[in-house]
Amino acid sequence: MLGDPAPLPFDPVLLRSTRSLRATGVDPTRGGWHHVRYNAWVELPVWRSLTPEQQHAALVHATDLGCREPGRHVYVLESAAAVWGLPRVGPWPEHVTVLATGPRTRGSRCIRVHVGAPLEAVDRDGVRVSDPARTVVDLARTCSLETALCAADHALRHGLCTVADLDGAAAEVAPRVRGRPAARLVAALADGRSMSPGESFSRARMFQLELPRPQLQVPLEDDDGWFGHGDFGWPGVVGEFDGRRKYAVPEGATGEEAERVLWSEKRREDRIRRRSRLARWVWQDVARTTPMLLILAEQGIRPQPRPVWVDLSRPPAA
Repeated sequence: MLGDPAPLPFDPVLLRSTRSLRATGVDPTRGGWHHVRYNAWVELPVWRSLTPEQQHAALVHATDLGCREPGRHVYVLESAAAVWGLPRVGPWPEHVTVLATGPRTRGSRCIRVHVGAPLEAVDRDGVRVSDPARTVVDLARTCSLETALCAADHALRHGLCTVADLDGAAAEVAPRVRGRPAARLVAALADGRSMSPGESFSRARMFQLELPRPQLQVPLEDDDGWFGHGDFGWPGVVGEFDGRRKYAVPEGATGEEAERVLWSEKRREDRIRRRSRLARWVWQDVARTTPMLLILAEQGIRPQPRPVWVDLSRPPAA
């Protein structure tokens, strides 16, 4: 499989209660521990090593443990996404979101209630959440295109759901319900060949900017043979999102080993430029939109009148 493996889900075993810590002679308030919520703590070095989605998943688990009836809530939207390990564009909320399952579902300063269609909850590491396809569709209905597409691509890439699952979940959104067109759009755009949130974010921007739809993971070959894949491809042009993984130096590597990694990427870039025009951009270019537009325009990739990415004129799947 190309790209990085999926991060491990947050392990709720890492959460410790105030009582259990003090029973072993540890006062977490004196330092060395991160207070997640209520009386739930995680060792500070461990907390700092967690990804943003793992940290929000810890918040979900801590909230569930602090409820009078653990397991009663069904977590949805960003909270379900974090438990499934789906990435997000932008900061994670400081609250968790639960589905309104009846008059007893109450919100609070740290719990927000989402009114949505009933669903069959899935148990994931001890908490009840919406399944991955429903989670992606809910995000598409309520969040930005880039956030929903990042989640959708990741879910497909790592086998959490299928294209048919996404199509089916989007089709279940009733007519005239807010966000139904957005749900169908994300289901149509989702592609498991996207290797990172940065690539998904880039593709969402390309769609919004009415750029021609690129090929993904285009094979790179020259007279010396195959030498990898380019993130995006158009006739005569290769596009690359420059995430840190392209220049990742193994921890503890020597100066010589680090130099070898950078030199390898430099040689790869030279080989691309000998066969194609090359456009490279970083996260900030995508977020600010105009720089990415100019970078691609320099290589002849410009907005088109009514570019065809998806056909939403057809009826949704039954």
